[in-house]
Amino acid sequence: MNETQVSLENPKLLNKLPDEEFQAALLEGVSRTFALTIPQLPHGLYQPVANAYLLCRIVDTIEDEVSLSAEQKAYFCSEFINVVKTGQNSAPFAVELAPLLSDQTIPAEHTLIHVLPRVIEITHKFEPEQIEALACCVETMAQGMPVFQAQNLHNGLPTLADMDQYCYYVAGCVGEMLAKLFCHYSPEIAKHREQLLVLAVSFGQGLQMTNILKDIWDDAGRGVCWLPQDIFNETGFDLKNLTPDTSDPNFRTGLQHLISIAHDHLKNALTYTQMIPEHETGIRNFCLWALGMAVLTLKKIKANLAFNESNQVKISRNSVKATILATRLTVRSNTLLSLLFNWASSGLKSPGWTYSLPSSKSNFDL
Repeated sequence: MNETQVSLENPKLLNKLPDEEFQAALLEGVSRTFALTIPQLPHGLYQPVANAYLLCRIVDTIEDEVSLSAEQKAYFCSEFINVVKTGQNSAPFAVELAPLLSDQTIPAEHTLIHVLPRVIEITHKFEPEQIEALACCVETMAQGMPVFQAQNLHNGLPTLADMDQYCYYVAGCVGEMLAKLFCHYSPEIAKHREQLLVLAVSFGQGLQMTNILKDIWDDAGRGVCWLPQDIFNETGFDLKNLTPDTSDPNFRTGLQHLISIAHDHLKNALTYTQMIPEHETGIRNFCLWALGMAVLTLKKIKANLAFNESNQVKISRNSVKATILATRLTVRSNTLLSLLFNWASSGLKSPGWTYSLPSSKSNFDL
């Protein structure tokens, strides 16, 4: 048992750690991917981005908790918005929520709720602009996610526009928050603020769509489908008939269209990353590692459209290592990054298929 595991099993011991070690231990418990990527950021960004991820994970924990009713989820989300904005009442909030979490919530998330007051304490050590960026993201996510959780999601979302909106609430707003934090960190980056904010939404959607496609069957096991019916109307498949045994070529054609759309968003993610100054290798690697792993996941899905378990399209550790190595070698060159992206993503675009990406983040405003 390593030191992180010991700390996570003992919230009192965890709370005694310095802020940076405290947040690192929590990240390791709730997301190994972000525990890997966030430390690549420069010192001035590590703490606020780590804290932001933990705040978002608290919202996710509330939304994913099976023992909570839709009304309870809406209540806790609303209360959490106020906690993050004001920094007040975090202890009563944690005391009220913690006993309601079931065994289906992972132990690290139970711990996260128990130490929530310390997370909020760290939030309010940041500069006002940083706190505002984090609070705005939490508010958007916590207001938007319950809208979808209250729907019958068994047969998918009605339209691609609905999927766009869902992806904004769970990932696009996170992209906006990161862009704001990057701009606050660097006046050089802030020169491109408006364009970065638009591209950040697309970046978030590309990553979220990749997760949706990878997790189709895990979600189906919970009675949930995030796929848009209108895309499958065009191919002649009704999502009401979707099961892990589905072998309908019309369904696979619809998946190919969604892969193509996700590819377009990830191409925007590359443009976003290339707008970060070349000497900011930490921020670039943070973006590129997520982008590279998403591209490789889409490639696995495209190569195995008949998959019926997420593990069948999960990228290997060697693929993760290859992504890290390739991006480290090319991180300072926009030309090499474009070549690498085009090579890695070849075949993802559906021939003859066009999709107009949203041109403004206002399309997703609440």
